[in-house]
Amino acid sequence: MTNPSSATPVPPAGGGGGCPLGHGTGAVPLSGPGFHTEPQALYRSMRRDHGPVVPVELPGGFPAWLVVGYRELHQVTSDGELYPRDVSLWNQWENIPADWPLLPMVGTPMPSIYFTAGAEHRRHAEMVVPALEAADPFEIRQHCEQLADRLIDAVCSRGTADLVAEFADPLPVLVLARLVGFPDEEGADIAQVLKDLADGGPGAQKAHLRFGEHMHRLVAAKRANPGDDVTSRMLAHPEQFTDEEYALDLMAVTAAGHLPTADWISNSTRLMLTEDQFADALSGGRHSVAEAMNEVLWEDAPTQILAGRWASQDARLGGQNIVRGDMLLLGLGAANGDPHIRQQVTDLVVRSGRGGNNAHMAFSHGEYRCPFPAQEIAEIIARTGIEVLLDRLPDLELALPAKDLVRRPSAFLRGMTALPVRFTPVRTTGDAL
Repeated sequence: MTNPSSATPVPPAGGGGGCPLGHGTGAVPLSGPGFHTEPQALYRSMRRDHGPVVPVELPGGFPAWLVVGYRELHQVTSDGELYPRDVSLWNQWENIPADWPLLPMVGTPMPSIYFTAGAEHRRHAEMVVPALEAADPFEIRQHCEQLADRLIDAVCSRGTADLVAEFADPLPVLVLARLVGFPDEEGADIAQVLKDLADGGPGAQKAHLRFGEHMHRLVAAKRANPGDDVTSRMLAHPEQFTDEEYALDLMAVTAAGHLPTADWISNSTRLMLTEDQFADALSGGRHSVAEAMNEVLWEDAPTQILAGRWASQDARLGGQNIVRGDMLLLGLGAANGDPHIRQQVTDLVVRSGRGGNNAHMAFSHGEYRCPFPAQEIAEIIARTGIEVLLDRLPDLELALPAKDLVRRPSAFLRGMTALPVRFTPVRTTGDAL
């Protein structure tokens, strides 16, 4: 899961200590083109200069630790007591301005599955996770096929398309809107809301309010008329929650499943269009779709850095002295490229004779990882979407050189701003009947 909130929350009172100059001149700025072009090269230099735990500087000069070592990341995510996801512990709150641009990424405590810690997080998870788990995989695939066909129908007669804006971005949220219980006529607006949130522009605050209004209306509608959907199953859970909690959890489920899945689709499609080893996927090789998707989770994970964890007491990690209240950023993409673990993974794959391995950190790890049912839903949406795309447009190719593709300007998220393609125009599904 990535942070689902794009509202600018009010920092909690207190916090204390720390100077915004942070770790000093040795800290690595968490910005710049290296994160967009060759992040693994940047992570290698960080690992060489600082070891597996890197002092970094967030915009505004605020300090944090970026965990780039696989073992250290496993240690942090496995110890919810020493490194809880409790943002109220942050020792920089007194220095953070109300308009700090990363506030939506960091968040503040609120009663949802994403922004709670410890027992309160587990209370929400016990309600949300079974509601997701009960979704029928065959129905999810059917929804995805129908909606993917609808999106392709809108472009297939043109012979050109932007697969990010016209396919990968809208598909996951349209499927998720159905799963949580929205009628299709509201799905398009939910998709627009999440696009405005992801853009993070001046319309983000208004979009967040609209997002909440949609979810509150959905909760009221499903309370009056339950159905076979995630919202109704959440409402049927024996423990009662407030309408605000239901709405926030639904926002978290929908938003956290949107952009990472969209980037998983577009990054995998880009890989198949640019790497010879996946060329057979373009002629119906379904196995290659799965291989490309797994390759992306290792090499090009949609969520590169996740905020985060906060130290509940002073600690020693990866050779660094962590002070109580320090922020730890989870370097998921960097940990996947850790040479200490990659050699072990390669040896395991060779010995097992399998072509893939799922020991990546793309979905994080531990108590606060992306829940397994959510991972499975994302995998179904991404794989089905790509398969439908390649079935419908079998001669798909990039409309510009691969080197000219532009990555999203973010150290945290790895996706493309656009994926222009061309293909032989084909008829819509309605014309083919």
